Amino acid sequence: MNYLNQKKGFLGYEANSKIKNKVIIVPFGLEKTVSYGGGTKNGPKEIIKASHQVELYDEELKTEPYKTIGIKTLKPFPIKKNIKKAVEQLSKINEKIILKKKFPLVLGGEHSITPGAIAPFAKKHKELFLLHFDAHADLREHYKGEKLSHASAIKRCLDFKNVKVVSFGIRNLSLEEMKFYKKNTNRIKIFWGKDKKNWNLKKLSSIFKKKNVYITFDVDGFDASIMPATGTPEPGGLLWEEVLPIIKNVCKCSNIVGADINELAPIKNFDSYNFLVAKLAYKILAYTFEFKN
Repeated sequence: MNYLNQKKGFLGYEANSKIKNKVIIVPFGLEKTVSYGGGTKNGPKEIIKASHQVELYDEELKTEPYKTIGIKTLKPFPIKKNIKKAVEQLSKINEKIILKKKFPLVLGGEHSITPGAIAPFAKKHKELFLLHFDAHADLREHYKGEKLSHASAIKRCLDFKNVKVVSFGIRNLSLEEMKFYKKNTNRIKIFWGKDKKNWNLKKLSSIFKKKNVYITFDVDGFDASIMPATGTPEPGGLLWEEVLPIIKNVCKCSNIVGADINELAPIKNFDSYNFLVAKLAYKILAYTFEFKN
């Protein structure tokens, strides 16, 4: 695996041989099935660029997480043009990272990346939970004839029979998706966006306790007022201070095995949206390793 120079990689900090690397950032700007606004192929580059402005000290955890995490960033590489081959390509990359006993954080790219990203984890673990943030359920069997569409990402994840999904912020789905959800409530739990004022986060420990969990975060899960830089924005979404307690609570009680952040479509000269995603990525890593058993 070829890595960027530390100063050019995620967070852009000075190389230090005393910091043992535990995390590998995978830039994977797949953009094949976007159905409204485009630009996700530029997501990884802009997230990494914005991460150089993220403060390394975490005022909540009162530490500099990168010093105990250790982060390397893969050099950008050609992504297969065929979407099926691209998804398989990502699966093989994450499999190599797992064999190295490292933690992969994939920066998309569209949400179609997730079935490939989780494949080696689904193979490794008897049971795998997805902690899923999104405006959309992504439970379509196919969209415009494509089964690997970003609109089918979670449905494809559920093709792995040992995978269960807990979704937060959902506020848009089709009748087909609702029917599928109702038939599979033993494998899918949804915290609906419209009900967020009544969410009981204390229940999370009973769901995730000692489970192997993969985090997939579609940035349109955020409210469009703070994240318009995405292909399919939706009103009524999550705010920063609503997202962090969920991630923190799950990290406290479970084993986070990997993560991806997807669907950022950068807007020229509006860097704050890229920065938000970069800080989210650092926060996911900080919580994961702060509470890792």
